[in-house]
Amino acid sequence: MKVTPVNLHVSDSIGNVSGEIIEGEKTEVVLTLAHGAGAGMNHSFMIALAEALAHHHITTLRFNFPFMEKKRGRPDIPAVAHSTIESAISLAHATFPSKPLFVSGKSFGGRMSSQHLANSPEAHVKGIVFFGFPLHPAGKPSVERAEHLKEISMPMLFLQGTRDELAQWDLITSVTDSLSLATLQKLEGADHAFKAGKKNLISDLAQFTKKWISTTI
Repeated sequence: MKVTPVNLHVSDSIGNVSGEIIEGEKTEVVLTLAHGAGAGMNHSFMIALAEALAHHHITTLRFNFPFMEKKRGRPDIPAVAHSTIESAISLAHATFPSKPLFVSGKSFGGRMSSQHLANSPEAHVKGIVFFGFPLHPAGKPSVERAEHLKEISMPMLFLQGTRDELAQWDLITSVTDSLSLATLQKLEGADHAFKAGKKNLISDLAQFTKKWISTTI
């Protein structure tokens, strides 16, 4: 497995953030992988997921958002997050120009990625993968956060646990049913952290992602 540290330039005012590319034996697909609001690119879940994807020949580019890079508790405003994702997409495409490019994120990272794509479609991006879409705050079920998904004109994969406290199951089902380009993959008993008892679901996440990408391209 090949690990390559990289830097992403967000803007002149914000500067750079850290990133890392993980490649397996070969690269068939490239995936940007944005972290959630509570943990950065080097959280054990993020690293383990990137390594599992590499075994399926999916190369990942993980990166920090500026708030995590600067060790601030509050997540960046959407405009800053969107600029960071745009930089990651540009770097991933420049590094692997001949490979299909997908965008993904855990929770906050996925939602910011989809907001960016809704506002600024990227010609190089073939689809988006949500590792737990945060549909609503815990204990406050609603679907308003999904409104922007109607503006996305590319395939979407939602990997969701049935016990996800940020995506009540009947609500996330209604959202994906209303999107013609959406696929919902159920992970029975999993919460927002993809924990389901003692079972390790990271390998399942990687396998589902590989299967969906294969059918998409």
